[in-house]
Order: sequence, then C-alpha cells, then structure tokens
Amino acid sequence: MKRQEFDPGLTQQYSGELRRTINRDGGFNVHKKGMRFRDFNSYLFLIDTTWPRFIAILLAAFLIINAIFASAYLVNGIERLRGTETSLSPFVNAFFFSVHTLTTVGYGNIYPEGFGANLLSALEAMTGLLLFAIATGLLYGRFSRPSARIVFSKSILVAPYQDGSSVQFRIANGRENVLLDLEATVLFMTVRSSDGQLKRDFVNLSLERRKVYFLPLTWTVVHPIDSDSPLFGKTADDLAKLRAEFLILIKAFDDTFSQVVNARYSYRHDEMAWGVKFSPPFQIDANGDLVLHMDHIDEVKQIATP
Repeated sequence: MKRQEFDPGLTQQYSGELRRTINRDGGFNVHKKGMRFRDFNSYLFLIDTTWPRFIAILLAAFLIINAIFASAYLVNGIERLRGTETSLSPFVNAFFFSVHTLTTVGYGNIYPEGFGANLLSALEAMTGLLLFAIATGLLYGRFSRPSARIVFSKSILVAPYQDGSSVQFRIANGRENVLLDLEATVLFMTVRSSDGQLKRDFVNLSLERRKVYFLPLTWTVVHPIDSDSPLFGKTADDLAKLRAEFLILIKAFDDTFSQVVNARYSYRHDEMAWGVKFSPPFQIDANGDLVLHMDHIDEVKQIATP
C-alpha cells in the first residue's frame, strides 16, 4: 500500500539536526527571522510575553519617558520649576517633578512657572493619562485571558493494556477551574531518510478514549499497541533510530471563561519509560471525599515484563 502523506503544519522535509518539535512550555521550536517592522504587533507581544519581561518593559518605559521630560524641563530652564531642592542636582529635580506630573500625584512642592514649563507639564499630564490607561488595559488583558494549565506526566509509558501493551501518559488540571469536554489528539512523528534528505512522517494515533466530559481528577490517555499501530513490534532502540516524538494537543472548554482553551506538549523517544505503570494519585479521605495529590501524578511502579 502506498504511504499516505500527512503534514499537520510542521513540514515534512528538512535538513540538519532538530531538537524537539514542541518545547516544554508548549511553544513550537520555531524562531522567525527577517520579519518586517510593520508586521510586529506590540499588543500581542506584550500580552504573550513573560511576566518578568512585561514588568521590565513597563519599568523601562516609565524611566525613559520621565528622563525625556526631565531633559525637556532642563532645556526650558530649571529656574522655571519653582521649589526645587538645592541639595539635588537639576536633572534629579526635573526627573522627580516629571514623575509627579506623569502620575498626576502633584505634591505641590515643585510647580512650573511660565508658558513653556506649564505647556510641558500639561503635555506630560496628558501623556501620563494615556499611557497609564494603556498599561491598565494590558494588565487586564493578561489577567483576563483564558488559558489552560494542563499538567503532564514527566514520562510517557509503555505499559500493559488488556492482553497486550500500550503507550500512555497522564494529565491533570493544574488550576481550580472546571474543564469540560476535553479532547486529546496524539501525533506520532518519526524521521526517515528519503533520497539523501531527512523527512518526517506523522501518524494520528488511535486512542482508547479520545474525549472525556470532565477532568476533576486525572486522565490517562492510552494508545493501544495493536497490529495496526505504527509502534507495533518497535523497541526502544528502534524508536531512537527513528527519532520518534509524540506530539500532543489537548482542547477543553473552560467553564469559568466560557471559552475553548488548549495545551500542547510532546514526549521524545528518550522520555519513554518501559516496564512501569502509573500509580493511583488519589485517595478517599475519612469523609468520603476524593483527594487528588497533584505531586503524585508522575508516580509509577515497576511491573514484571516478559
């Protein structure tokens, strides 16, 4: 039978050595270069960037804007700012007056005099109102954006399943919100050489259950290794030679935000565990309630293998 080509959007042909396709944080191992400046969207960048970088950008913008206005006050003449501290340098006085004006604090110990100084302070007050409105909107956008916090087990297991074996991994909801209608898609990626060029093949693995309605505990996603499975008869050495990687997409409905959220993850061949199976991560307490131990979802126990 002729091999059916399937590309999920990650390209099949490439040259050189590649790391994992999907990084640990769920991002794709792709770095864009040569983008035009007009294609850069500052809003998306500030919404998607990390919190330390976002705070650093806000702090840098605050300092730079105040430094610019402080320099303008110096050009206009520091004597036009009444009430400056003699123990501080002219730039420091102008800088702190800029901070007071930009934030509309206005302590009153320093005030502008003359048309130029008042014009600059009025322009800075308007700039401050606009910039703080933008910063507030960005903060709200970052806090209100729905996102999934799916916790994946550290390893993907080759474990017994019915009368045969299976590949399985475990997920849990890392937040207190309710996730409904979860759906899992697992792609099995291998690398082969075709006419001297490396080529990736993708197979959409069949699952024991592709969907679950709720995720209050954990979900062990299972792919049975039967005669139709691309993993049938494969050993750990075989998967290493094929540079095998399991690409995972989890989609769910967030009941808090009433929106669909998703999570991505991957396991490489060297992250597979053989001859083990998952241990139950939950128990029933004295009141009859189920208690899920999130720090136990990775626990496995050894099993006898033929």
